[in-house]
Order: sequence, then C-alpha cells, then structure tokens
Amino acid sequence: MKSIRLIEVKSEIAAGTRGASLGIDAIKIAALDFGSTFFKKYRSVNIPTENKLLLEPVAHTHAKRIKGVYAMIEKVANEVKKTLTFNKAFPVILAGDHSTAAGTISGIKMAHPEKRLGVIWIDAHADIHSPYTTPSGNMHGMPIAMVLGEDNMEQKVNTPDSTSVEYWDKIKNIGGINPKILYDDIVYIAVRDTEAQEDYLIKKHKIKNITVQELRRKGVERIANESINYLDHCDLIYVSFDVDSMDPSISKGTGTPVPGGITEREAGNLLFNLMRHKKVCCLEIVEVNPTLDKENQMAENAFEILSKAVNQLNQRFQLKEE
Repeated sequence: MKSIRLIEVKSEIAAGTRGASLGIDAIKIAALDFGSTFFKKYRSVNIPTENKLLLEPVAHTHAKRIKGVYAMIEKVANEVKKTLTFNKAFPVILAGDHSTAAGTISGIKMAHPEKRLGVIWIDAHADIHSPYTTPSGNMHGMPIAMVLGEDNMEQKVNTPDSTSVEYWDKIKNIGGINPKILYDDIVYIAVRDTEAQEDYLIKKHKIKNITVQELRRKGVERIANESINYLDHCDLIYVSFDVDSMDPSISKGTGTPVPGGITEREAGNLLFNLMRHKKVCCLEIVEVNPTLDKENQMAENAFEILSKAVNQLNQRFQLKEE
C-alpha cells in the first residue's frame, strides 16, 4: 500500500498578515482536541523556514522578502521530489503562506519532468500576480505566475529593482523547467477576489474558473468529476486548498478572508471526491492563521477537511493494492 507523508512548511514570509506560521501547530492542537492520533500515525518532515527575515526591513517593494521566498520554494521543491521519487509516498503538504505551493509544483515536475501536470486551485484568489503587476508586493499572491513563468508585462504597473528581477527569474526556473504548467492545465474553484491584471490573464487564456454558485448548482461530486475530466489530458494532478476558499462566516482564521465562499462541509466533500481519482498525486492545505481566529475554529475545520481527504486516500490505496 502506498504511504502518505506529511510535509510541514511553517513559512509565512510571503504573507501580508502575520501568524500563518502557527497554522500547522494549530491544526495539531485541533487534532488533539478531537482525540485524534492523526499526527502520530503519519510520518512528517519539517522544512526549515526563513521566518527570521520578518525581523528585517523590507528591501524589495514589489517582491517582499524574495530571497527568502526563493530559498523556501527551492527547499519545498527538493523535499517533494524526494518524497515522490525516493520515499515513493503521497505528499500531503501543510503550509503557512501559499507562495510555497510553487515549490510543491516544482517538486512534482522535478520528479516527473516528462509528465504533464494539472492543477486544481481551490482558493478565493487567483494568485497569478508577478512583481510587475502586484498591488501589495506580497508573494503569496504569485505562485501560479511563478510556475507558469508569467510576468504579464502587458499589464505592467510596477518596475521591480534588479535584485527582484534576478530572483524572480530564478524562481521561475527552479528545477530547470519553465514553464512547469500550462494555462490549459489549471482549474480554479471558488476564486472570487481578483485584480484587473489577473482578470486579464484569466480571460486571455480562458482559465476554467468554477464559481461557488456553480458548485452549489451542480453539486460537489459533479464539480469534482468535471474538474478531473477537464484535466484528463494531464498525466498527474495536484490539488491545492487555501482555507480562504471558505466563507468568513465559518471562521476568520486566515489572513485574506473573502465573503461568498464555500462551507466547511462543501470543502471536505470536494477534497474527499477529488482524492479518489488515481491521477491526483499531491494535496496541499495552506493559510490557517490562528491569531485571527476564535477558539481555533479554522484549524478545527482544516483538520476535519484534512482527515476526510486522507481517509479517502487510504481507501484508494487499499483498493489499488487489492
């Protein structure tokens, strides 16, 4: 039976709000409160962070802490590659800010450079900015652009300094593969808070974006199947779940909450249905920030969603073995 390996990335240097580095421990506390042995059952590896950079002044306005972001993405990429190739395990990444998802995608491609990778991005945000278009300079809004190798110069509003440009190019070329995914290989689910520069790319490249309204109209199981079928031309599929895809009425425990999101039940059922498909090779859950929450609600929601997804993975691997 294929094993599941947890990769913990307690990095928050690319976020605009402090506290996401505490999210993984908050999820572990939620597990203890539920009386679960989840984190004893599965082996985990902890990626060293660059969070010390939070104590230093921001040097690069349009790509904040980009040297540290590059270092983190490279570390995550190498660990994901190792998990897939050496450990022969299914990586489940629990991360702070969403920028390190670029490392996860890079690691999958480094492990399988000949295979076409699809991405199901469940998030309130498109995360397709670059240093040339970002309104904030926070790099957790850039991971999709990183792996597309996208600068979006047609919509340029910023002129990044030379160091930012140098490291941005390094990030795009991690693993010697650029681009790592194609526009046709992306499915957005619940994305509802975008800027004009992102809307330009989404429209230009006709990125599939399944709204919350469509998900409710068709039902979670059908949306999961449609997403997988849309990426049928891909060899592998990576699923990234940002907790801000959920509505703030459920919990405010994330740095960039957006009204109109999915419920915890919808999120759990969506991941449950996605994990049954054999092409899904990796799952990531990000952006839990307990400092913004009450009574650890978001972490509890995230843990229940994580448990549901992993239970389905275990069923899938057992059936495969039989």
